[in-house]
Amino acid sequence: MTPIASGRDSATGTMVRLPARIRWHGRGGQGVVTASRLLAAASVRAGLYPLSLPEFGAERSGAPVEAHTRVDRTPPTLRSPIDTPDVVVVFDWTLLDVVDVIQGLPSAGVAVVNTTLAPEKVADRFGDPRLRIACVDGDGIAKRLLGRPIPNSPLLGALLRAYPVIELKVMEKALQAGLEATFPARIVEANLEALDEGYRTVRTTEPV
Repeated sequence: MTPIASGRDSATGTMVRLPARIRWHGRGGQGVVTASRLLAAASVRAGLYPLSLPEFGAERSGAPVEAHTRVDRTPPTLRSPIDTPDVVVVFDWTLLDVVDVIQGLPSAGVAVVNTTLAPEKVADRFGDPRLRIACVDGDGIAKRLLGRPIPNSPLLGALLRAYPVIELKVMEKALQAGLEATFPARIVEANLEALDEGYRTVRTTEPV
């Protein structure tokens, strides 16, 4: 696996960890592929080179869905699904019973999970105490702000707090640009609030 280069971005001063290989796990209708594409769009704004790759199973609501995002300072050369991610983002806790969501994740990897459970409980469930676990109540935030359990915005916020690929402000601009052509202003604003709340309220097994 290529070593992760950590350092501060010369333009923003934000700590970044690149290259980043992020694998997303969820179910149809939860916004998994949208989250991957939004992160890729934000990475372009940050002057980075992303690649977003969806991977569908049965194309129906509720069926397991994967997406893959690569981000680096140079154009990605690999265009295949990510087998050895640096981060996994789990949209649905029940997937753990049917999908090995941490397959290929190294012991130093990060798992961002949509759950109300404490990170320590999730670490016990995964069976590897060396993993860094980040938990956020994405469904709760989405239901309260958006009226529906579509947790992609709060999970994007939690991801950027636990694994700062890009600056939160850059993600906010990309999210706004990606949604405002399709949705009314109140929905765009609610998603921005959900992104920010996910960033602020994520809980981890070590200090953020």
